[in-house]
Amino acid sequence: MLSTAEALATLLSAASPIPGTESIPTLDALNRVLSVDVTSPLDVPPMNTSSMDGYAIRTEDLATDGKRRLPISQRIPAGHAPEPLKPGTAARIFTGATVPPGADAIVMQEQTEATGNEVTILHSPAPGEWITAQGADIRSGSTILPAGTRLTPQALGLAASVGCAELNVRRRVKVAVFFTGDELTMPGEPLKLGAIYNSNRFTLRGLLEKLGCEVTDYGIVPDKLDATRATLREAAQAHDLILTCGGVSVGEEDHVKPAVEAEGRLSMWQIAMKPGKPLAFGAVRRAAQQADAAASASAETFFIGLPGNPVSSFATFLLFVRPFVLLLAGMQTVAPRALSLRADFTQKKADRRNEFLRARINPAGGLDLFPNQSSAVLTSTVWGDGLIDNPPNHAISVGETVRFIPFSELLN
Repeated sequence: MLSTAEALATLLSAASPIPGTESIPTLDALNRVLSVDVTSPLDVPPMNTSSMDGYAIRTEDLATDGKRRLPISQRIPAGHAPEPLKPGTAARIFTGATVPPGADAIVMQEQTEATGNEVTILHSPAPGEWITAQGADIRSGSTILPAGTRLTPQALGLAASVGCAELNVRRRVKVAVFFTGDELTMPGEPLKLGAIYNSNRFTLRGLLEKLGCEVTDYGIVPDKLDATRATLREAAQAHDLILTCGGVSVGEEDHVKPAVEAEGRLSMWQIAMKPGKPLAFGAVRRAAQQADAAASASAETFFIGLPGNPVSSFATFLLFVRPFVLLLAGMQTVAPRALSLRADFTQKKADRRNEFLRARINPAGGLDLFPNQSSAVLTSTVWGDGLIDNPPNHAISVGETVRFIPFSELLN
């Protein structure tokens, strides 16, 4: 069995950005990955602006003779072009408005007393006070979003702030997904004796869609070698990745492993982790003449097979499939950030495999462990805030510092 680090390195070394880009409206670009740098064509803000409601003044008008009462020469709302500030006067100004030429400070209105068309200044401001200088946020010509950035809501706002109506992004990763197991039943159908509802279909499709993938769902494939091979062949034609769930162990009814070996190649299929030992990676041959232009750049479609237990498939997706898909999508940094937190529990029994324990942060800032760490207990993934990355052969003592990977890092 490969260690989790070895398995991840093997997986990620095979991934590179898929070909194909497009220009789309910035409003539609959430979660897409930039294919080129976004460079600002202007300064932000494009002029000196007021950070406060108040009065724009020349500090020298206060310093020369100590004069504190100034006539109000103009009123400047945001979005209006001001006149140059006349010496010896003040301009009524509002937050975000352009500072008039000649003014070098803003006095907030709480530090003034206005009477009629005059204002008394109760504070001696320093030059530049409450003025946001032109280009304070962004300088013209600077790169504000590098290629490979996955576009968050705030990134879209940043692009819009420099006037980008469209963005150049990589095409979506095309993923085919199917599930094996004659015991699987869809919610809404009668649950026969020995059957279970197919929760993995909902979890994995949701995870793929959250990553921005274009998903083709082939549903539940019968536990037969020929049916599995036929689905693999069809799925390989127009997709970048085939993701399966179940059938990757070594039982007589586990047909995914031999099917992939018959239709392509398999690089690895057992990982020293808990949950999630049976995880497969390889590729399926593609009939180039039947593939679309975007997918035909390679003679193979990547394959990842996940275990069937719901927590195992969830954990292996987050730790292996997620970074692999993000690399295909064109991202450059895919490793989740981990926290060092205190264990407020004891786990005396160590496992020889790398364990990923479901835990959550308690009000005291420590970690509580879900009491049942079985790979079949999907409740733990909803109850928990993340995974404790526990090394092989390591028992955890109360008060010990452990490595914790929040779901907030793994589900974005």
